Amino acid sequence: MKGIRNWFCASLVSVITLFAVGPTAAQQVTGVLGSPDATTTISNKQLPAPAPKFGGVIKNDALQSKIWWPPRIVPPKQAPNVLLIITDDAGFGVPSTFGGVIPTPTMDRIANNGLRYNRVFSTALCSPTRAALITGRNHHSAGFGVISEQSTGFPGYNSIIERDKATIGRMLKDNGYATAWFGKDHNVPAFQASQVGPFDQWPIGMGFEYFYGFVGGDANQWEPNLFRNTTQIYPFKGQEGSWNLITGMADDAIDYIARMHQIDPAKPIFIKYAPGATHAPHHPTKEWVQKIQAMKLFDDGYEKLRETIFENQKKLGVIPKDLKLTPWPNDVLKPWASLSAEEKKLFIRQVEIFAAYAAYSDYEIGRVVQAFEQAGRLDNTLIIYINGDNGTSAEGGPLGTPNEVAFFNGLNELPADVQMKFYDVWGTQYTYNHMSAGWSWAFDTPFDWFKQNASRLGGINQNMVVSWPARIKDKGALREQFVHVIDVVPTILEAAGLKAPLMVDGIKQAPIEGTSFLYTFDAQNAKAPSRHKTQYFEMMGQWALYDDGWLLSTKVNRAPWQAFGAANPDPLNNQVFQLYNLNESWNQQEDVAAKYPQKVKQMRAAFLAEAKKHQVLPLDASVAARIVAPRPNITAGRSEFVYTRPMTGLPQGDSPFVLNASYNFSADIEIPQGGGGDGMIVTSGGRFAGYGFYILKGKPVWLWNMVDLERIKWEGTEALSPGRHTVEFDFKYDGLGAGTLAFNDFSGVGRPGTGTLKVDGKVVATKTMPKTLPMILQWDESFDVGSDTLTGVNDADYKPPFPLTAKLNKLTINIDRPQLSPADIARLQAAMKNKD
Repeated sequence: MKGIRNWFCASLVSVITLFAVGPTAAQQVTGVLGSPDATTTISNKQLPAPAPKFGGVIKNDALQSKIWWPPRIVPPKQAPNVLLIITDDAGFGVPSTFGGVIPTPTMDRIANNGLRYNRVFSTALCSPTRAALITGRNHHSAGFGVISEQSTGFPGYNSIIERDKATIGRMLKDNGYATAWFGKDHNVPAFQASQVGPFDQWPIGMGFEYFYGFVGGDANQWEPNLFRNTTQIYPFKGQEGSWNLITGMADDAIDYIARMHQIDPAKPIFIKYAPGATHAPHHPTKEWVQKIQAMKLFDDGYEKLRETIFENQKKLGVIPKDLKLTPWPNDVLKPWASLSAEEKKLFIRQVEIFAAYAAYSDYEIGRVVQAFEQAGRLDNTLIIYINGDNGTSAEGGPLGTPNEVAFFNGLNELPADVQMKFYDVWGTQYTYNHMSAGWSWAFDTPFDWFKQNASRLGGINQNMVVSWPARIKDKGALREQFVHVIDVVPTILEAAGLKAPLMVDGIKQAPIEGTSFLYTFDAQNAKAPSRHKTQYFEMMGQWALYDDGWLLSTKVNRAPWQAFGAANPDPLNNQVFQLYNLNESWNQQEDVAAKYPQKVKQMRAAFLAEAKKHQVLPLDASVAARIVAPRPNITAGRSEFVYTRPMTGLPQGDSPFVLNASYNFSADIEIPQGGGGDGMIVTSGGRFAGYGFYILKGKPVWLWNMVDLERIKWEGTEALSPGRHTVEFDFKYDGLGAGTLAFNDFSGVGRPGTGTLKVDGKVVATKTMPKTLPMILQWDESFDVGSDTLTGVNDADYKPPFPLTAKLNKLTINIDRPQLSPADIARLQAAMKNKD
């Protein structure tokens, strides 16, 4: 017995010595170390934990030796499951939990079983908020000053989460959690989203053992670009228009929870749950649309909706009782009474679809919460449910749009009569829809402005509910402390009894920049001062600084739909500065900048210090121009692309980019005996913007889908005869190209051009395009050779996958991008100087 005791003690010393890096709290060990069932916690100073020294005995033969297994690493006892939920593009006034008219019973339930938070802050844009949420560092510190599709070659803006900023998924995984991510992942660089990788910036490369969702800013919820880990999957095939990702991801998450619990009931689970709702496209099921329509919530217009939400918020006590509502912006958004009958009908349809999408998403989130309860694990599950990664989106413009891709190409005020053509299919697979910004303003009540506006609370002040039955006893209470999304990581770590690691994979970690709000879980701290004292905000040249109740803001100088004008050349200084005491002016009602000029001066200097500290510099107020900025994708520096066999699924960020350039597509094909040979040669984009080069009824066709409003078509006059042919589309662009954007000038993009379709060198069709797409194709659709995935560019011609039945010998693409001459550069520089 003494020998066994000495062996056990020696083993324990060995494990503590080798798992611990520096001083640590008491280590928790279960079982006899060396036995197969032994577990241990780790100091978490170094991840992964170093392997312990072998504690057994090795002789010349096994019979005289003693086995010794390294203990399994587990989190500290009572570490909770964590369900981290974040919805998309939803302002303070969206959920019923905070006074909204849209029913969100799941959020209500969590609030009533836990706490409401009314001062929760985002970054004003989606993937920057999400980068901050999973790293505990500010969005510029994590490389996400903007979305990846706008990334530029500066550390704060390159959309790369560097290895010195491990995510909460990695921290928990290495401490014994099962980790998974469902839904939206907008933190893969757009230039690393293809199947060639690398995958270190995908969820499975950042500490999440399982991923089920889409990569990018949004997705068609009926036919998404969906991945399981890094493999694209198509569970909706044969169910188009009835299968929906909001339900699909809930089903998959419920299955995951059940499997993890059945396999190892003791292993805690961490899930990041990020539905596409309520980012455009708004895609609810018909059942939910009918439920919302029956409620008649929006017939009185968006000003009346705003007033209703405001009064509800006061009744709930989630805003101050004496608060006043900021005025309606008549100079920005038309009052409801001034709209035509057709506009009112259209706008009500738009918002009912949005509301149905929000309610539908909350319902499916409820099913995931229920899965924890059915597994008997809800009591020790920390649920953090954040409403919105920014304020409600106004990217549909004042009139809304049936196609969000149109906004990103500068078409953001489509007349109501044009949009009414899509009225009956609004929200189905035939639209990529967004609502009027008037509704967005109302859904940000009691604040004003929108997503993208980092200097107004309507863009950055979210709300949140938190429950943890085993810990939170002050059920149904309100918390008003300042909380930023960077505070979530340290809160989860503290809840799990863990410290942030100092080293991960041998790399020293950047400090966590957030502050835990776990102290607010206790009733005695209900009115405790906020521990998060200072926070900067910046998004596309609009910025603010919070300092212990004071907020310095730049006056909004651009509505979100105004993305194509010249950018402010000096966003640090060329601003109108506003100052608010949020303790007295809770929703930025009273600007006191003129009263406290020294305070303004002090806070401007403090913002600059924060900007230097967190990689915010250089400030850049451009928006659309950054969409076509050069990036280090796999096509960078290439002008010729050759394909000799079918290939699908290449994302837009890693595929040949033909906009604002001349190009030539030449396909060497063989038509089978008997004729025909129909099918897709090559396509990029889909139903809502893109191009296709295909054989239809034996004839070659080139088609440009102009954001689902027009289709420009070149078609051969005769069917191709059996045998070998070269079909070619050549396009000559008439503009200076995207190079003008570097000079704050849009004149080089979206210009005219002439396309020529040839068969075996002979011209069969020529047509001039008066305008071309300036910025982007449909981003959630891929570049495909030999067939077409997801949606097609012209439903009237074919249905995907439309495989090519002719033999493809070779497809060659050559792109001739315009180069600015010295004279062009001199002229553009002079024009930019004059603008300054």
